Amino acid sequence: MEDVTYTKGLYTATATVRPLDGGEYRGVVSLARDEGEELENTIYEVEATSASEEEALEEAKALAHRILGEIEF
Repeated sequence: MEDVTYTKGLYTATATVRPLDGGEYRGVVSLARDEGEELENTIYEVEATSASEEEALEEAKALAHRILGEIEF
């Protein structure tokens, strides 16, 4: 499944899916802040697990939107 990337200013959020034991999936968001020479990365996980990759990716995309929406410049 393809990762989905969103950008806001210096921030890039990448939503992806991680398979878990038992056939479930968890959405994950990697938030990168590009300040020229220095790149900061923070990882966020969706709290709930999902039965499908598609559902987990939708949860990760929603989380990415929330994270970027809270960023103030």
